[in-house]
Amino acid sequence: MNIPFDSILHLLHGAAAGSLATQSLQMPGYPFASALPFVLDERHRPMFLISRLAEHTKNLLADGRACLLVHGADGQSVLQDERASVLGDVQRIDASPELVARYLRYHPDGERYLALGDFTFFRMAPKGARYIAGFGKMGWIEESDWIDAAQLSLEDEAKLIADLGDLGRADWRVLGVDLHGADIERAGQRRRLRFADGPVAPDRLAEAVRQSALVDG
Repeated sequence: MNIPFDSILHLLHGAAAGSLATQSLQMPGYPFASALPFVLDERHRPMFLISRLAEHTKNLLADGRACLLVHGADGQSVLQDERASVLGDVQRIDASPELVARYLRYHPDGERYLALGDFTFFRMAPKGARYIAGFGKMGWIEESDWIDAAQLSLEDEAKLIADLGDLGRADWRVLGVDLHGADIERAGQRRRLRFADGPVAPDRLAEAVRQSALVDG
């Protein structure tokens, strides 16, 4: 089944955490799964802030091949919820100030972890993903979809977020914007605003976010 790339993007952008399976050092040949928060970068690649002492960090430093499982949480049966397994190579990165700022908008508590000096950023370069949205609705997403995806620079995103403010709602906070949608925090809950006709041209993003916010209510 042909899966539109924005389907998996909306799922990944809307999730605050996932389960990362790494190659176990302690028990070679077995996968080691752990739950952890993540944020997508400007190219929609999962990024993690993790301790050097964590078991999954030790595993990744020895073998970067990993799988990130993300699933929706709309109250349906787990077999009916949309979900995706993203396979790729995870490596340590020196995150730019703009990339760190993006992560902290989504996970402000990351600031105290960074202050400890033990935590560092890792990023997955997706090689492919299996997306499932219920019985009979499934297919593979290719590495080329990430490589060819339209993107908004971190600098342009930060400027746009500053211009948008709280969208006229005291309990709203804009976390991130990309060409397919926007992520907001509404009364403490993460929500994904999906653009009806994505990807949207950069000069139309502010209008698209405001229109999507009106539809979302």
